[in-house]
Amino acid sequence: MTAGRTLNTLSLDWGTPEKYVNAVRECFGGQIDLDPCSNSYSIVNAKTEFRLPKQDGLKERWDYPTIYVNPPYGIDKERGSSIKKWFAKCESANREYNAEVLALVPVATNTGHWKNFVFGKAAGVCFLYDTRLKFLVNGENGGKGAPMSCAMIYWGKHFDKFHTVFHKFGAVIDLRPLRGIKFGEHTEQKQMNLISDPATFQPISHPDLFQTVH
Repeated sequence: MTAGRTLNTLSLDWGTPEKYVNAVRECFGGQIDLDPCSNSYSIVNAKTEFRLPKQDGLKERWDYPTIYVNPPYGIDKERGSSIKKWFAKCESANREYNAEVLALVPVATNTGHWKNFVFGKAAGVCFLYDTRLKFLVNGENGGKGAPMSCAMIYWGKHFDKFHTVFHKFGAVIDLRPLRGIKFGEHTEQKQMNLISDPATFQPISHPDLFQTVH
């Protein structure tokens, strides 16, 4: 969950390391308005928190200015939760409510949720340099490192602020030039056209697609 995700096999809440919580807060100008998948061990301290079993973040309205999400990474068949649905919720909150959204997620760029809700939709991504990102376990340090690479994805209008805050943590990529571009033509499953009305799209040239890490 956002302050920590609940593993399917163990009764543990994996929480966001403090350095990333502080970075998220800085990126949002000091305040996190919504943590949609919080728990009792959260150090995020968002103004509004959705917690199971009382509130299912996937079913609630995300009409908040700033949102931070560290979602459950697995599939919960009982509640109908999956990482894909959390990605979709992040993208729709930005599109429908102009919310600024940051999500700490595993890197899986070949998956449908990255193709459908990140490429062509998000403004930027930071591929974190932590070899094994160590989440908090039940609110405490000392957890084992994550077995996968992780990234911080940003949906919003203030990419420059995102870059300024997160370049110290990894490689920050500007994804805005991908909006409206059709790509993936030579894959087994071709990528969809990333714009609803191709007739309205005009290609753009953006030399700074890959932002330098200082």
